[in-house]
Amino acid sequence: MQDLSQDIIEVVIAENPPPRLDKALARDVPEEAALSRSRLAKLIAEGAVSRAGVVVTDQKAKVASGDVISIAVPQAQDTHILPEDIPLEILYEDDHLIVVNKPVGMVVHPAPGTPSGTLVNALLHHFGSDLSGVGGKARPGIVHRIDKDTSGLLVVAKTDKAHQGLAKQFEKHTVERHYHAMVYGVPDAFDPRLRGVKGVNFETSNIMKITTMLARHKHDRQKQQAIFTGGRHAVTRVRILESYGNPAVAAKVECWLETGRTHQIRVHMTHAGHGLIGDQTYGGKRKLADKAVGPVAAAAARAFPRQALHAASLGFVHPDTGETLRFEAPDPVDMQGLADKLRAGITS
Repeated sequence: MQDLSQDIIEVVIAENPPPRLDKALARDVPEEAALSRSRLAKLIAEGAVSRAGVVVTDQKAKVASGDVISIAVPQAQDTHILPEDIPLEILYEDDHLIVVNKPVGMVVHPAPGTPSGTLVNALLHHFGSDLSGVGGKARPGIVHRIDKDTSGLLVVAKTDKAHQGLAKQFEKHTVERHYHAMVYGVPDAFDPRLRGVKGVNFETSNIMKITTMLARHKHDRQKQQAIFTGGRHAVTRVRILESYGNPAVAAKVECWLETGRTHQIRVHMTHAGHGLIGDQTYGGKRKLADKAVGPVAAAAARAFPRQALHAASLGFVHPDTGETLRFEAPDPVDMQGLADKLRAGITS
């Protein structure tokens, strides 16, 4: 009988795995499990990982493609999380799930250094205990996440059935997720530079497709990097919505995910040479020139305090009714204001 205080995650090792168990699991474990390599190494050492019913405690153990690895993850026991009366912008709610528009600056669930003021705190106030327990006590109902400084749409499960059904859709990459971003430069098929960027190509209607592997950065474990050997497969498509400057030096783009990896859009756009305005982690020190967009717009871009990224639409199949649902959320005020300034600064 399964220990109800544990969640069992089964991982099928994909082709060409890294040579050791911890690295292979870090590559292939579902993103929604939120298990870092260090956390996986600890679980292995604690005897929580098994293959064919045999416990494996050596993180350097060899693995092969097709191996089925079971991970017994203890459910979070954080009991200090308290309900907080934080306003929520709710776009949809029924007995099974809720769709919210997360504001900029809100962390999705508590973590070291952010024990309160999170979406989970707000949800606990709104629902009480009426949230899925699959995510554990620290992350009740949470199926997916977006960064603290990214705004936009999230679906949260109220029942275990909804949680499991939604998690499967995210795992199979069938959930529709479109983002709006403000970026440096214009990712146009006529730009000869982009033809030489590995992993970048263009489809019909001037849609840029970025295909790489993503993995933790070698020197900064808080960052991700685009690579082509190892890591996790990641695909992002990008469409220009509007360009700014004379000549054009910035753009508002729509990005949609074929896969959903940590920081995927931010890393992929930087890899293509079109980092997000305001992105302090991946955007570098790039700036817009006053003469290209006007001094007011250039100053607004330099002062933009976060990555200019918004989860603008979300579509999925309702896990109980089978109905296809789709939601949209307008760009937040700060991104709208930046676009207005960039637009106004264009001179013919």
